Amino acid sequence: MSKKTIIFSIVLILVGATIFESRILNEEELVQAETVAPTVETTKHVVAETATQDSVKVQQWVISAYDEMMRRISAEEGQDWILMSAIAYNESRFMSHLVSKQGAIGLMQVMPIVGKQFNVDKESIADPETNIRLAGKLLKQIDKTLKISPSASANDRMSIILACYNGGIGHVSDARRLAKSNGEDYNSWEVVARYLKQKADPAVYESELVRHGKFTGSRQTEAYVREVMKRYDVYRRMVTNKQI
Repeated sequence: MSKKTIIFSIVLILVGATIFESRILNEEELVQAETVAPTVETTKHVVAETATQDSVKVQQWVISAYDEMMRRISAEEGQDWILMSAIAYNESRFMSHLVSKQGAIGLMQVMPIVGKQFNVDKESIADPETNIRLAGKLLKQIDKTLKISPSASANDRMSIILACYNGGIGHVSDARRLAKSNGEDYNSWEVVARYLKQKADPAVYESELVRHGKFTGSRQTEAYVREVMKRYDVYRRMVTNKQI
């Protein structure tokens, strides 16, 4: 076999390998596209559009396929639909069928005990509309129970409410009570987060001011609040820029 023939064979092999590799990558990407949740990273590139009679294209959603539902139910429950969408992303990546190991269900990861509290049976919680409504009612109840000062910043209010949604209103109330007893601002998320962390210490959680015992999930709750607030800011800018 001549040198030219050998070189030509090697080139064919390399080209064939490249095409084969490319085909595999495309198949993998296709599988991911079919199975991945409709997050902002995916939906912002595939925003659905419908043509009106005047051939003017109108965007149907910018965050998820549940935007219209989120808007309507949030308005009915007195909630910010963009914040609700940020919660849904962090809770389930917009997967309505998701059930956690702890038993939380659906888009907003609602626990069955919450459904029971609002007279909704467990089988109905996975329904997206019911799930979003229950989350809205829960957020409203948390806000009402906490009685956060009107002078608190919007970020502090949202952060404390989100901490309750993730870590439980009992633990957050304990942290606020501890802060108040020490003369600190119990309407400040920074202060409340610090006392939540202290609730892992026996010297603190055995105090008569603590009614809900030990809490070891402060790191997770802080991360949750931080991520939801960050995504909320991203979504707000997206919606403003798209003027939806």
